[in-house]
Amino acid sequence: MTTTPEPTGSSSATSPAESPQAPDYGVLRWLVLATFIVILNETIMINAIPRLTEEFDVTTRSAQWLTSGFLLTMAIVIPTTGWFLQRVTTRQAFGSAMAVFCAGTLLAALAPTFGVLVAARVVQAAGTAIMMPLLMTTVMTIVREQDRGRIMGNVTLAISVAPALGPTVSGGILAIGSWRWLFGAVLPVAVLITWIGLRNLAVGGETNQGAIDWTSVALSAFGFGPLVYGLSQLGEGSGTGPSWLPAAMLVVGALSLGAFVARQLRLQRDGVPLLDLRTLLHRTYALSLGLMALAFMAMLGSMILLPLYLQGVRGLSELQTGLLVMPGGLAMGLLGPQVGKVFDRVGARPLIIPGAVGMLVGLALLTQVGATTPYALILAAHVLLMVSLAAVFTPVFSLGLGALPPHLYSHGSSLLATLQQVAGAAGTAVVIAVVSSRETGLLADGAGEIAARVGGTQWGFGVGAILAVVVVAIAVLMPGRVPSSYDEEATEPEGLEWGTGERVVAD
Repeated sequence: MTTTPEPTGSSSATSPAESPQAPDYGVLRWLVLATFIVILNETIMINAIPRLTEEFDVTTRSAQWLTSGFLLTMAIVIPTTGWFLQRVTTRQAFGSAMAVFCAGTLLAALAPTFGVLVAARVVQAAGTAIMMPLLMTTVMTIVREQDRGRIMGNVTLAISVAPALGPTVSGGILAIGSWRWLFGAVLPVAVLITWIGLRNLAVGGETNQGAIDWTSVALSAFGFGPLVYGLSQLGEGSGTGPSWLPAAMLVVGALSLGAFVARQLRLQRDGVPLLDLRTLLHRTYALSLGLMALAFMAMLGSMILLPLYLQGVRGLSELQTGLLVMPGGLAMGLLGPQVGKVFDRVGARPLIIPGAVGMLVGLALLTQVGATTPYALILAAHVLLMVSLAAVFTPVFSLGLGALPPHLYSHGSSLLATLQQVAGAAGTAVVIAVVSSRETGLLADGAGEIAARVGGTQWGFGVGAILAVVVVAIAVLMPGRVPSSYDEEATEPEGLEWGTGERVVAD
C-alpha cells in the first residue's frame, strides 16, 4: 500500500498530492462507508444491555463487556496495523478487514450463548481495527493537500459520527425487533459495501515486505490490554474478583507500555518499529494527538452517560432515548463535510477554538441536569456538544496527519486510532467511577435513589467539562494550517533511518 517517498525537494518527485490534474477520489467513498459501518458497531450494543442481561441471565457488569471487549480488542490490534498496512495493498487490507468484520457480525447474529456473543464482538473489533488506520492512511496518501479538509470532513463522518449514532440506530431496531437484528441489519450492508469496494479498488500497489517485531506486538498487548481492562474494572465498581486486581492490571499495563516504548526507540535506530514514535517529534501531530484523545474521552463518556440518565432518571424507553440523541448525531454528520470545506478556505483556528469552547459550554450545561430538566434544554446542550465536536475533529485530523512525512502516515494513523480507543475506554471508566462514587456517597447521606442518580450524573458530566477545559487550552496552541513543509517540525538529523529499510536524505 505504501510507496517509497522521494527525497525532499527532489524535482523528479510527483506525488498524487502534487499532481496538477485533480485525482479521482471516488474510491474513498467506499472506504468511508465501510468504516462508518464497522465503527457504528462500537456503541450499537449500549441500548441492548438490559435485554441481554435477561435473555442470557448475566449481570450488567458482564454485559458491559460487549462494549468494553470491543474497545479492548481494538486497542490491542491497532498498533500492528502500521506494519500491516505497509505490507499489503489497499485492496488486500480492505478485503481482509471487511471479511473478518462480516464473519464476526454473522457469528454475533447467530450466537447461542453470551460467551459466543462476546467472542463474536472480538472478531468484529479485529476487522474494525484495520479499517480506521486504512482509511486515514489512504486519505493522506492520495489526497492533495488543498483538498484534505473537504475529504477529511467525510472521514470525520465515519470515525466520529458513527459512535454517536450507535445508540440511535440500536434504539430504532430494538423498538421493532430482537437484539439479533442489530447484527442482522448490518451484515447485508457490510457485504454489499465489501463487494462494491473490491470491484473499485485497484489491484496493484507497491508494498514493503519487512518483518514484524513480535516482541513489540506482545508488549503492546500486555500494555493496552491490561490498561483498558483495569480502567474498565475501576469504572464498573467492585465485582467478584479480588479488590487489588484492577490496580494490579493498571501496573502491569503501565510497565508493559514503558517496555514497549523503550523497544520502539531502540528499533528506530537499528530495526523496524511496530509504531514509529518519531511521529511525536512533530509538534502539530503531538498536539493533535492529545487534543483528539481528550475530546474523544469527553465524547464517549458523555455518550454513555446520557442514555443512562434518560432511562434511569427520566424513565424514557430505548426508542425515545435514541430519538432524543439523534439530532446531535445527525448534525455532526451533516456538518462534517461542510466543516472540511471551511477548513480548506480559512484554516483550522477559526474552527478549533470556537469548537472547543462550544464543547465546554455544552458539557457545562449538562452538569446542571436534574429530575425535571426540560428535554428541550437537554437536546440543545447535546446538539451544541456534537456540532462543536464536528468543528474540532475534522481540522485536527487534517492538521495532525498532514504534519507528518508520507512514510509516517500509517504509523501516525495507527497511533491516533489506538489512542482513541484507549481514551474512549478511559473516559467511560472514569465517568462511571465518578458517577458510582457520587451516588454511593449521596445514598449514604440519606438522599433518595433519583436524587443520588442525578447527583452522580452531574458529576459525570463534570468530568467531561474538566476535560473540555484542557481541550480549549490545547486548541489555542494549534496552528492555523498544515506547515508548508513537514520537515520544518522534524528534529531528526539528516540521513536518519526511519525503520522502513530505506534512508531519507534531504536535499
